[in-house]
Amino acid sequence: MPSNASKLQTKEQHEKNKQAEGEKAPKKKQRRRLFPIWLRLLVVPLILVIFLMLGMLFGYGVLGDGNALDVLKRDTWTHIYDLINEKS
Repeated sequence: MPSNASKLQTKEQHEKNKQAEGEKAPKKKQRRRLFPIWLRLLVVPLILVIFLMLGMLFGYGVLGDGNALDVLKRDTWTHIYDLINEKS
């Protein structure tokens, strides 16, 4: 008399037996992304640029006690460049 343990099959063994007998395994559902990769490649750099600008505005306006919108002017950046590259 065979034991109950030998009668029991795991799911994997059952699937293998089905495939060996020629039965088709159910097809896996393809996952549809809610936020496609091509859109991520556009949105992530845009978000990074926006937060960079907000950080510059906050740093120059609040921490640096200057006018926050001055950070967007070319004169400000040429002045910073001249201060960094000033030869003593």
